[in-house]
Amino acid sequence: MLYVETLKYGFYVITHPFDGFWGLRREGRGSVAAAVTFVALTILTLTIEKQNTGFLFNFNRLSDLNVVVDVVTVALLYVLWCVANWCTTSLMDGKGRMQDILTAVGYSLLPIILIRLPMVLMSHGITTNEGSFYYVLGTVSYLWAGFLIFTGTMVIHQYSVTKTIATCIVTIVGMGIIMFIGLLFFNVIQQMLTFVTTIYKELRFR
Repeated sequence: MLYVETLKYGFYVITHPFDGFWGLRREGRGSVAAAVTFVALTILTLTIEKQNTGFLFNFNRLSDLNVVVDVVTVALLYVLWCVANWCTTSLMDGKGRMQDILTAVGYSLLPIILIRLPMVLMSHGITTNEGSFYYVLGTVSYLWAGFLIFTGTMVIHQYSVTKTIATCIVTIVGMGIIMFIGLLFFNVIQQMLTFVTTIYKELRFR
């Protein structure tokens, strides 16, 4: 399918999740490129939201905002979930490939883009008394995306509801384990570099 068509298919996925994810898995109606595009747009959306939300609903200090941190955080969570889910489902007889997981999770983020971008404009035109509508929309965006990730996991791996719940829990635990191992690895590398640097300085100044 053409790239533009795979992007358009995202709207079908979020409104018909079971058929939509089946089409991603079995009919090749989506693409990793489109999924990564949705991830990038999600990062852009959250960055715009932090910087441009009306002052009544914006509790971020603009001086403390760092775009790089936003990019790394969302991208890291995306990669961690996909890797941990692939590792978990490989041990739990999952039918989905890494490509399917990357695609399904990326498409699941579309509601965040569609809801939270208009919320930025909305925040400039409402008062605190009408803020409940604003917060409800924000909650809906995350719940919708979470439901899609759950449904996508169930469909592409052909799991039951119970097994999908267990898989999601194990995936979250796996993300924590991967982060711990990664931090431990970088800590060891840092200590090795410090040791080598110290030895080099000792030999150089003798």
